[in-house]
Amino acid sequence: MDPGNHSAVTEFILAGLTQQPELQLPLFLLFLGIYVVTVVGNLGMITLIGLSSHLHTPMYYFLSSLSFIDLCQSTVVTPKMLVNFVSEKNTISYPECMVQLYFFIIFAIAEGHMLAAMAYDRYVAICRPLLYNAIMSYHICLSFTVGVYILGIIGSTIHTGFMMRLFFCKTNVINHYFCDLFPLLELSCSSIYINELLVLVLSAFNILTPALTILASYIFILSSILHIRSTEGRSKAFSTCSSHILAVAIFYGSAAFMYLQPPSVSSMDQGKVSSVFYTIIVPMLNPMIYSLRNKDVKSALKKVLDSRERS
Repeated sequence: MDPGNHSAVTEFILAGLTQQPELQLPLFLLFLGIYVVTVVGNLGMITLIGLSSHLHTPMYYFLSSLSFIDLCQSTVVTPKMLVNFVSEKNTISYPECMVQLYFFIIFAIAEGHMLAAMAYDRYVAICRPLLYNAIMSYHICLSFTVGVYILGIIGSTIHTGFMMRLFFCKTNVINHYFCDLFPLLELSCSSIYINELLVLVLSAFNILTPALTILASYIFILSSILHIRSTEGRSKAFSTCSSHILAVAIFYGSAAFMYLQPPSVSSMDQGKVSSVFYTIIVPMLNPMIYSLRNKDVKSALKKVLDSRERS
């Protein structure tokens, strides 16, 4: 195959979440509201952490990075989805589709590894409190963050590069609301064996490796908490971890459901519902989870609002 003639398709049609016309406007309003909350929540979290000096700790540094990833992840997918709800023809050009796929994968991979970095931070804080400042130094936190994005860029470059080598000629209708791996692979006339192998290997690495890191961290954390004699101390330790555990459960549950099922078992319609969680719902929920269940964040928000009222 001529590598220059990589596709007979110049644009794709996105099938969207539903084909029922009467649901288009309600879904547009619903997801518009979710996107507004996502943008306000994540930008608010980033701004609040930046303005509040007592939140300038590794835990909130990682939380600020997670908010940035969530904001970007939602922005890669949701605006195009909203346009498609009110458009007669839901088209996306081949280059736009590849760009959307590329950035979607970057931030999806980055989120998983960022959650693992946050779990390791909690492990050090609870299990190695005396060494916390030495272990979780600024340079270590920066290295973790850079590493998270490097893993995302490497994984995305591999997936997108091999996707662009495929020849699309069956149909140009993508059975999804954005350009994702599996729906695109279904349209290929070329052999997708290598692509499917890469999906399995890289998805296993980028889901299972951080998931096992998180699991190991919390096994040690739980063991340390159980050795704390005071009820107040145990309660405080649990409260610092509960928000993170909830965020992890939602993200990894929906991602694993989508990417770790055999093709014969998985359904693309089920995949759409699952992907709504980790592309749209999770980015909205994370700021709420961390703000509503975190005394430091609520206290910082109160101080910022009070200072503005006085000024």
